[in-house]
Amino acid sequence: MNHWSLRQLDVKNAFLHGDLEEEVFMHQPHGYEDPAYPEYVCKLKKSLYGLKQAPRAWNAKFTGYLPALGFKLSHSDSSLFVKLEGSNVIVLLLLYVDDIILTGFNADLVQTVVDNLSSVFEMKDMGRLAYFLGLQIAYPISGGLFVSQTKYAKDLLHKVRMHCCRACSTSCKPQNQILKDSSELLSDPTVFRSVVGALQYLTFTRPDLAYAVNKVCQYMNSPTDDHWFLVKRILRYVQGTLNFGIRFTSTSPTASDPWQLSAYSDADWAGDINTRRSTTGFVVFLGNNRMSWRSKK
Repeated sequence: MNHWSLRQLDVKNAFLHGDLEEEVFMHQPHGYEDPAYPEYVCKLKKSLYGLKQAPRAWNAKFTGYLPALGFKLSHSDSSLFVKLEGSNVIVLLLLYVDDIILTGFNADLVQTVVDNLSSVFEMKDMGRLAYFLGLQIAYPISGGLFVSQTKYAKDLLHKVRMHCCRACSTSCKPQNQILKDSSELLSDPTVFRSVVGALQYLTFTRPDLAYAVNKVCQYMNSPTDDHWFLVKRILRYVQGTLNFGIRFTSTSPTASDPWQLSAYSDADWAGDINTRRSTTGFVVFLGNNRMSWRSKK
């Protein structure tokens, strides 16, 4: 909404930067054994890939350095760090393991942060944000952002061998209620649970899937053939809507209140035939942009 650019960084060999708090020993690596002391072991001063402490040590190392650059941890998101200089100058840093997104009010200030991080950690500047954790970010000519998961959806369809299936126009049939024990249990529910979990991640950019995915999530414990049929219908809908996503646009400055926060919600009444529980749905907008949505029993 402020036309800030999004910049992506990657930390090279991130887990090797972490400092260990515990005493950890390892056998001498193959090919590097000391012939004079073959029974000796190595005491690690820093973390290595494969250690269960490595992710925590790396996170502590990186987040411990950010306050020196003026960043503070966000109260609402443990992965978000905010740097304020004055009333309007702001830099935002989002961290996921070794992937970083940077944006801010001033491009020079963002570059200063990149330079400071590069002086301590070996960084790879990947330029403008294009692909992050399965999310594809496009920049339409008309402005704004378009975020989709097309590649992720295609990979999911290939995984279940439905990449050539016939598409359908809706993710579920209206008023389609199925009893939890309406048919035979699946002999191996692993695939069902794996696919439903993958569909949950797809709802990050697909609000149109929220209701249908929430329904099939309720059968994870004892899925049946009928429940698998519901999942396959969702996949057929995804097949026909691979290029769907969510658009973020900048609101016109002439609008009365471009930063207005508005929310909409609705619920049925005892709509679930198995439990007589209600299903609630909501969506929250900031200006014209959808920021949060959910369907929940």
